[in-house]
Amino acid sequence: MCKVLKVSKSGYYYWLGSGPSKLWVENQKISSLVRSIFEKSFQSYGSPRIKSELEALGYKVSKPRVARIMSANYLFAKRKRKFKTTTDSNHNYPIAPNLLNQCFDVNREKQVWVSDITYIQTKQGWLYLTVIIDLFNRKVVGWSLSKDLTTDNTIVRAWNMAIKKTTLQEPLIFHSDRGVQYASQRFTFIIKSYEGLVMQSMSRKGNCWDNAVAESFFKSLKVEWVYRHNYKLRSEAELSIFEWIETWYNNRRRHSFLGNRSIREFELDMYNNELAA
Repeated sequence: MCKVLKVSKSGYYYWLGSGPSKLWVENQKISSLVRSIFEKSFQSYGSPRIKSELEALGYKVSKPRVARIMSANYLFAKRKRKFKTTTDSNHNYPIAPNLLNQCFDVNREKQVWVSDITYIQTKQGWLYLTVIIDLFNRKVVGWSLSKDLTTDNTIVRAWNMAIKKTTLQEPLIFHSDRGVQYASQRFTFIIKSYEGLVMQSMSRKGNCWDNAVAESFFKSLKVEWVYRHNYKLRSEAELSIFEWIETWYNNRRRHSFLGNRSIREFELDMYNNELAA
């Protein structure tokens, strides 16, 4: 073999006795970390987010190197797929103007909240998820799960959760699609009760891009979590969705919009910047 490979015998025995190289050991360790991070992300992270996670652990690794390691280990992030809309805009309630106009970059918390409703399938029947997201940090500030699409059990419950956690001192735009729950007298009365402090905004008819952030949230939820489960009971789905939103999405998940930081890291950076200022 030494003759075939054109290697000296002394060189071969030196290599045999020297053990694994530092580079090989480092690659094995990083490969193990990449696999662990990938699984903990519910197989949703690609090389950019895994690179950020490695850097948070103290490892300086390039994105191409992470991509090579993922490919060698057959680690491929799950891709998004289409899902049905639950919007019922066939009603006679007044429609609010589109104040957001696809301007998704804001300067502060509680400047713009966006909301939407989607469905979760269980063998016991449908479960409807309503979320309210703050555009500043992409945090889910309010959400609700219900067996029906009534206004009280969807947006009113989500709104009550969101508003309970905060005090509005500056104007807030609340944006949604034209769904009957958002346009109903029950919910518009709640918005008007804030006496101009909350302004309601609605997407143009049939334009999903006007509420793209909420749509993107639902796609991430479905691909990273819901499609991996086969819920038998609504109660099982409720616990599962709670775990994903509160323990993963709002705390640990890295968001490309936040520079691949988690919401918790982003909020800490904002707090430290305020102290420094």
